[in-house]
Amino acid sequence: MRYVPFALIAAASLALTATPAVAITNGSADGGTHPEVGALVAKKQYDDGTWTYCTGTLISPTVFLTAAHCGGHKLKTARVTFASQYKPGTPVYTGRYIIDPRYNGKSSNHDMAVVVFETPIPGITPAQLPTSGLLDQLKANKSLKAVRFTPVGYGSLLPVKKGRHQQFKYTDTRHQVSISFKGLSRRWLDLSLSTKGDGSTCFGDSGGPNFLGGPDSHLLVATTISGADNACKATNYDYRLDSATARHFLGKYVTLP
Repeated sequence: MRYVPFALIAAASLALTATPAVAITNGSADGGTHPEVGALVAKKQYDDGTWTYCTGTLISPTVFLTAAHCGGHKLKTARVTFASQYKPGTPVYTGRYIIDPRYNGKSSNHDMAVVVFETPIPGITPAQLPTSGLLDQLKANKSLKAVRFTPVGYGSLLPVKKGRHQQFKYTDTRHQVSISFKGLSRRWLDLSLSTKGDGSTCFGDSGGPNFLGGPDSHLLVATTISGADNACKATNYDYRLDSATARHFLGKYVTLP
């Protein structure tokens, strides 16, 4: 499903009800800048003519990282495209979809999943993963507040309000944006539209990467999980990959730095 249920998130010490994120807003087409970022492709076309429903990142030649809520416990295999714009007939790669067994669907803790391919994905260099506690180290030396982050995803563009509802526009195209640091807790990285030029993630970006640094960075430090509003203009809640709990799951499938 592209539209997933509300998730209950514990960000820092405050429990918040947040909407799982789906798309990049106020961003630009990524083109070939992040070829390691791909999208999950639905078996059937959506009513608006599009196909992709979640985002993820190749973290080894045979392992693609995304979010558990993109498929839950029922999904056994997933189709992935790495095209900058997906169209019917574009190559897709099918692999086993495996969620973190600690994920229960009732909260966003352990909201991680991998797609494992039988053979390596050709021609794509996987993203870099962070060392243990990298974000804590940046916070300790007081450099984290000045760092920019680059989310990438295939989700909705900036939604338009129609009456009481938001109307989302999907293009099956990989986009990127720049966003500012807001807060850090044991499992979560909070990013916010705090300066001019900031953008956000939205519906369809779930599972996608947040790279540490500018638009050319390939250092993946957190995955997009949720946002604080349906308009995709507020705080983004992202699952840290440098934490012990994330590394416990990832270490089963890739060699960690």
